[in-house]
Amino acid sequence: MDAQSRGRAENIDPADQWVLNPNTGEYELRLNNSAAQSPVPGPRRPNPRGGNGSAPRRRPDPAADGTRETGRQRGGEVPPPRSGRRRGTEPEQPQGRRTRRPVKKKGKAKKILAWTAGGTAFVVIAVGAAGYLYLKHLEGNVTTTDVGNAAKDGFSKDDAFNILIIGTDKRTGKGNKGYGDANSVGHADTNILLHVSKDRTNATALSIPRDLVVDVPDCQTIQPDGSEKVIPGSRQVRFNESLGQEGRDPGCTMRTVKEVTGITPDHFVMVDFNAVKTLTTAVGGVDVCLAHAVNDKDSHLKLPAGPSKVEGEQALAFVRTRHSWGNQGDLDRIKVQQQFMASLMRKMTSGDTLTDPSKLLDLAEAATKALTVDKGIGKVSTLKDVALELKKVPTKNISFVTVPVLDNPADGVVHKTVIVNPNAAPPVFDAIRNDVSFTEVKKKKKAAKDAAAARLKGSRSAPSEVRVRVFNGGAQGGSAQSTLQWLQNDKGVLKSENAGNAPEALDKTTLEYAPAQAAQARELAHLMGLPGSALEPGKSVTNAQGLPEMTLTLGKDFKGAGVSLTTPAKAPSVDKSTADKQKCAG
Repeated sequence: MDAQSRGRAENIDPADQWVLNPNTGEYELRLNNSAAQSPVPGPRRPNPRGGNGSAPRRRPDPAADGTRETGRQRGGEVPPPRSGRRRGTEPEQPQGRRTRRPVKKKGKAKKILAWTAGGTAFVVIAVGAAGYLYLKHLEGNVTTTDVGNAAKDGFSKDDAFNILIIGTDKRTGKGNKGYGDANSVGHADTNILLHVSKDRTNATALSIPRDLVVDVPDCQTIQPDGSEKVIPGSRQVRFNESLGQEGRDPGCTMRTVKEVTGITPDHFVMVDFNAVKTLTTAVGGVDVCLAHAVNDKDSHLKLPAGPSKVEGEQALAFVRTRHSWGNQGDLDRIKVQQQFMASLMRKMTSGDTLTDPSKLLDLAEAATKALTVDKGIGKVSTLKDVALELKKVPTKNISFVTVPVLDNPADGVVHKTVIVNPNAAPPVFDAIRNDVSFTEVKKKKKAAKDAAAARLKGSRSAPSEVRVRVFNGGAQGGSAQSTLQWLQNDKGVLKSENAGNAPEALDKTTLEYAPAQAAQARELAHLMGLPGSALEPGKSVTNAQGLPEMTLTLGKDFKGAGVSLTTPAKAPSVDKSTADKQKCAG
């Protein structure tokens, strides 16, 4: 029988049997407290006939003996039935009382409720479909560039990550040709390498000056027709030529960053002039502060001293201005841009923005239209994941630093370019590469660090007793052989062998050993400068002679035989600012 007749058979209104399932968000038909049933009634089951000559078994009729089967007797709890009219009978009415007939009215209300339930389910489905379509719309806003293996394929929520933010000087878009150099191919004008720590306690935004003299490596690019083209590198040129010049794409800029810093960008995000205008407008303006009044004829920025709010064209003028800050060079402009970015971060994550649906929609539209990203993060869902991971970092622990540089001596007395400071820069790069914070943070994994440090404590074997096989697991070609020669010739580790390439590449160098080889592991770690986190207690491995061996796998972080991999305890002291504080530019 259908749903309606089943409800009448139990003397329960059909509307009472439609229940919202919190797990699915849909209304379902429930005849009692048994398992949820489909919201669409199934076909009627035909009455079994004959077959074995016996009559089909019928459910006992509780009315026959004057009793009624209750929900508890059926194995579930249901409300007692309402008094009402059964088929062929009229309910008894107490004498002396006026008969009320609310059944029709309530039945009508319940039927309306049943229709409303179905309507609500339809609305839920419609809203879900609209949300899906809107996400697809946002995804269509995002421009992606295939940079081949320069970027990772996908995004991991469980690892530290590096995103290269590139601001180009390309004059595309409404009103932007009036800024001069209208024919620019789009160089890397503003460059920030954003490192987010694995435990999300901190992040570092490293600014790379556009006038930094670097060697741009050969770069393999993907052409519009899908073919590959290698663009030859350039020696001793400005960093901004790593993009646009000779047809270089953002992947070339990523490779240049690795060449200069030793830090590998995982992904890139590229924006142009329009991004500054649309994003600041979407959030209702960005708060800035000036130490002195500015009236710049080149950028057309005109602001009084003290706090101001900028958006649109005025915001773009603020970040483009150079001649009104400090020594009127790019380094002082970088500090202003860092302060602007910190203020934009605060505004985007403020309660005024996050609780305003209109602002959020405007921000979603502006952000997706303004971005060009690699294919690894080209989906809106992935960009959302990146944003949510970054949001976990407290603004007080987001540090803005700049690559330590020196004036380029080749410029003579007119300093137009800069070079990497060979003493101050490497510790900064090492700190970022090893996930060390530039602010004081509470470590979430102190116990794990303590356990790693404990592995280095204890007695050590003599070098002649160390037995190890060496794999290349992502280091430069020939690293296993050069390490083997160094161990044997310089350190006396004669019981060692080159095992070739590892089955898979590793980001970090590891040393696996059996418990009985702990003393050997500590000695090898001491000789090579391995951190305690590189030591991995595991199963014993035997060589061809049946003797136990440790397994040393040189990862992508391997710098060369004899170069220590021990992570610095703290970041170097540098000139920095943090995203939670506002400074006055000037």
